[in-house]
Amino acid sequence: MKMLFRSLWLRVCILTLYVVFVFGCASSHRYSYNSIHEEYSNGACVLDGLQQDRVEKSICRTDKPVSLKEAIRISLVNNPDSNIAAAKIKKAEAMLQQSEAGFYPYFGFYTEYSRGDSPSSSLFKTIDQRKLAPDTDFNNPGVYGNFETGVQGRLNLFNGGRDILQQGIAKRGVEIQHLDRQRVENALVASVIQGYYNCLAAEDFIKIVNKSIETVSEQLRIMNIRFAEGGALKSDILTLNVRLAMAKEDLVKSRNQMKIAKAVLANIMGISADQDIVLTRDAPFSYKIPGDCTACMVEAVGKRPELKKVRKHLEQSRMALDMARSGYLPRVDLQGKYYVDDPDMDYNRDRENWMAAVILNWDLFTGFSTRGEKGKASAELEELLAADRKTVLDIKLDVKTAYLELEAAEARLEVAQSSVEMAEESLQLVKKQFDGGSATVTRYLEAELARNTAQTRSTAAYYDRETAFANVGRAIGFFAEGVGTN
Repeated sequence: MKMLFRSLWLRVCILTLYVVFVFGCASSHRYSYNSIHEEYSNGACVLDGLQQDRVEKSICRTDKPVSLKEAIRISLVNNPDSNIAAAKIKKAEAMLQQSEAGFYPYFGFYTEYSRGDSPSSSLFKTIDQRKLAPDTDFNNPGVYGNFETGVQGRLNLFNGGRDILQQGIAKRGVEIQHLDRQRVENALVASVIQGYYNCLAAEDFIKIVNKSIETVSEQLRIMNIRFAEGGALKSDILTLNVRLAMAKEDLVKSRNQMKIAKAVLANIMGISADQDIVLTRDAPFSYKIPGDCTACMVEAVGKRPELKKVRKHLEQSRMALDMARSGYLPRVDLQGKYYVDDPDMDYNRDRENWMAAVILNWDLFTGFSTRGEKGKASAELEELLAADRKTVLDIKLDVKTAYLELEAAEARLEVAQSSVEMAEESLQLVKKQFDGGSATVTRYLEAELARNTAQTRSTAAYYDRETAFANVGRAIGFFAEGVGTN
């Protein structure tokens, strides 16, 4: 037995020294950014090229045309804000697990070696060894050496309900982080929809400008033939050339606008801005929203995760107030210990020791810190009640604003579509007059420019309407519940 414990003690010491040495040598690499990133970066798609990191490839593919729903799915997996929210949920769940530890007993193993000439320590250690000599000089017991090995445990019997309250607070913390993720996803989906439609609008603008370039180029070709035959003026050709140059400038601007829109969308999706994305043209979301703004406000108050989050914080604050009040109550613990002592680690059952105790601790005066904690918790409760009211008002304002913007967008779209029809008819009429020689080239170009402007406004109004519709869905909280994203 003696040799066994000595061998075990030696092995523990050698292992400890080895771990310290290896840890010290590896720490510089262990705590480098590259090492940490390689070890823990496993929750997102890495879309530099077509490389994915531990995420289903079909979810994150961008080597094929991406639909709106696919863009949303990639964003929910890959956007850093969504990843941060997911990590916070894991953190809250770990804190909940920590809070539950108070309901379980603690057990631990220990071994120690001590040496000294303190009379009290020497006497008590020698007594625990069962080796106290009858003629011991209590004032000068001499130098002692002792190995002690044992197990110990404790269990809380009462602490004023703090463990239950702490667990309740931790459970609300998990719920709060889930609601925060819903908040992030609700806003994220709306941002993806807006970014996606901005890209489609930019592509449509390019088509409009290209059509204008084709039209002006054809008229310039015809005008050059007329000029060669003496039927047109040089000024008419110059006017058409100026209009063609302006159209080409508009094309450059539209292409740059499309690149910017796609870079913004890529950023929302968690992709590098230089990653090329090809978009499909799916039908817009087809979910229903209440026609009455007041009814929509009521629905939003029940759905929006921001308000649910504040109210979970309010529940936490009420528990924190009770926890502060529990500071006036005592704590009762059950403790136990079983151990053996020997100067040479020659342990045996004849010299085993055990101890069990019920311990009551009651803080009778703490410098008014408990009263301060209670006052702080009460003030936080009042603050959250005000925050709850403010959040309700903000949500109602958000819904009202989103509805008004949708109404305005629908009105602009209706007017813009009518303008396109009138501009098309006007251009056809002026073109006939221009071909017959009764209208000047300036009048023709004015009609052509008016038609292009009307088409551009109609396209912008259409996508503004779709974006405003999605914004109403966000204001109600539809996307927090996955509406339209599956």
